[in-house]
Amino acid sequence: MTRVWLEVPGPDRHIDFTADEASGYGAELASLLGDAGERTVWLYTPLALDLGRSIGYDLLVYDSMDELAAFKGAHAGLGAARKATLDAADVVFAGGRSLFWSLRAERPDAHLLPSGVEPEHYAVERQPRPAGQPPVAGYVGVIDERIDLDLVAELAASLPSWEIRMVGPVVKIHAASLPTAPNITYPGPQRYEALPDVMAGFDVALMPFALNDATRSISPTKTLEYLAAGLPVVSTRVPDVVADYGTIVHLADDGVEFAAACRAELRSDPVERRAMVEPLLRLHHWDAISDRMAALIDKASAARRQAAVRLNAG
Repeated sequence: MTRVWLEVPGPDRHIDFTADEASGYGAELASLLGDAGERTVWLYTPLALDLGRSIGYDLLVYDSMDELAAFKGAHAGLGAARKATLDAADVVFAGGRSLFWSLRAERPDAHLLPSGVEPEHYAVERQPRPAGQPPVAGYVGVIDERIDLDLVAELAASLPSWEIRMVGPVVKIHAASLPTAPNITYPGPQRYEALPDVMAGFDVALMPFALNDATRSISPTKTLEYLAAGLPVVSTRVPDVVADYGTIVHLADDGVEFAAACRAELRSDPVERRAMVEPLLRLHHWDAISDRMAALIDKASAARRQAAVRLNAG
């Protein structure tokens, strides 16, 4: 695999596909890649559609993982770019149930392929917590407008003898808006390779999502990652979590209910939980998902070739 990165002079910062600094990226990338041949272009954001067209492709895949237009600070052109991408794509994947149904009106042939997990990556043996150390309820992920900060504060107040560990980068919100308490810690972002050890330090895993436009269509990958790490999970009622994991994940609505759920899950049977989780982990293994995706792409590619043959014959 060859990765090509757009480097922008100055402090490290994110440059989107519509920024002035990225104006020559498509031409440079096309020159590196050479003739399109039977190239498949795979987009995760509609804002990359023009870039995909500039380098040329035989097949266009749009993998819709989030309702990006609902996020804070979303690009004004996302709505129009999304429609253009859905019109142009040969294959459309939806990374969650709610997202899938929102796409069906425009692409009835969209395929539901929720996020997966690499179970073996998270298979780290968790050691008993040393005597005297407080239990830990932890979150791993981006800390942004999708997190219910009031719930986190209420949870910390309701579990004063626990540590509430919020692991991840703070994005799009001011750090000053984060709740502070003696038992809330913010270790910052962690590498993917380190996540198993990070999660091994938790007793209960948290998904304290706010219920707003930004979370209406999310299907959190971390649900499966937490479960693969052998952790009990407490979450707010995010629609996809309720639909897909409602019988395994403990659902709660506020900080007080989260605290009660954490106490209950601390006493839950890990063997019984693992028996319930194993079939899910097999079903949602990334290898199984990639095999299904590859088969659908191959089918679409074959159909396109057959259509081209018919057109030439006519």
